Amino acid sequence: MRQRDDMTFPFEEYQRRLDELRRRIEQRHLDAVVISDPENIMYLTDYQTTGYSFFQALVIPLTDEPFMITRAMEESNIIARTWVERTRPYPDTGDAIQMLVDALKEFGLANKRIGYERNSYFFPAYQQDKIHTTLTGAKLMDCFGIVEQGRIRKSPLEIELMRKAAAATEAGMLAGIDACEAGVSENDIGAAISAGMFRAGGEPPAVMPYVTSGPRSMIGHATWEGRTVEAGEHVFLEVGGCYRRYHTAMMRTVVLGELSDSMYKAQELMKQALNCVHDYVQAGMTVSDVDNLVRNIITHNDIGAQLITRSGYSIGIAFPPSWDEGYIVSLKQGDSTVLEQGMTFHIIPWMWGVDGDKTCGISDTIYITEEGCESFFSLEQRDFVVKPARSNKKLLQINKAKQQQTDKKQAVKKAVPHPEH
Repeated sequence: MRQRDDMTFPFEEYQRRLDELRRRIEQRHLDAVVISDPENIMYLTDYQTTGYSFFQALVIPLTDEPFMITRAMEESNIIARTWVERTRPYPDTGDAIQMLVDALKEFGLANKRIGYERNSYFFPAYQQDKIHTTLTGAKLMDCFGIVEQGRIRKSPLEIELMRKAAAATEAGMLAGIDACEAGVSENDIGAAISAGMFRAGGEPPAVMPYVTSGPRSMIGHATWEGRTVEAGEHVFLEVGGCYRRYHTAMMRTVVLGELSDSMYKAQELMKQALNCVHDYVQAGMTVSDVDNLVRNIITHNDIGAQLITRSGYSIGIAFPPSWDEGYIVSLKQGDSTVLEQGMTFHIIPWMWGVDGDKTCGISDTIYITEEGCESFFSLEQRDFVVKPARSNKKLLQINKAKQQQTDKKQAVKKAVPHPEH
């Protein structure tokens, strides 16, 4: 390992993560593991790239030095970012899996017990088939989840870094709320959120913000598509801020007009659910306990709304296409996973189908403490932001600008002589 002081965390943090992983490798009676998940590689080495669709792997022997297999272009990231000293790059005209097999042979692992992440998005079946047919002397075993066992509990250093992501989340959300006016487009709101996040020190998130208005809020995972927001509608916002690939996320709702009785009831139920989370959730509970706590509050409503998803999910390191760690653990019924100090969750008591045609949300990102749980955010306002239609100055400005353009066009037409004249 190459000790250095310019990585995201102190060198000792990476040494700790590697030591703990090796203890789990030993417990599983493996001689090495091949890690291909980009979040896991970053967790262990600080390596990151947007080019993770090309095969890359970190091989960690139980007792020997780790090494990496990457596309040749990405080797610069190993050198610039990580503590890894041994690297075997392959050219674009080369064979990534053959390079992995050759490296395993080179470092004396060809006939060993090797774990690999069988469920990794970035180690597809045809590549797994090839390693099975070419590395016939080794015993290949699924070790999916072996790194995630360490990732699920964030260290104090990770918690502090996630606070920086939270600052970007809040700044983006406040900018988005401010931009919500009748007459603006969803694109305008998305642009304001993005600018707010990035100006606050945020970095490109795994998912850009979700912005939907009016009836479009009922479309799952939709975001801005140029629609103009109209007076009397609501805008659903979900923002995930990012810093060094760590994320926090937040939902809020803006109403451009009067707050209906149904929307008020939805607001109060979601606030009640979040308050109960902060009052009762603590280490030792199961994730099913937490889901039941939230779900029972949201489900008992008379406004036609449902909680159609899990009630939350682990959040932390993420690359596109998703900012969540829900594949590690999600808050859902029947899951007996026990909460532990350092776990981090996006709690989402959102409501789908208020009055049959509206989705709205208020959410929080929390971390489990020794005494209970705490929010990453300082933004205390959870109520829907209500902007009466009469205060929508932006709409008046847009209409005035459109009228001025129309007047100019008519003036030009009058000034240009007709050909017949």
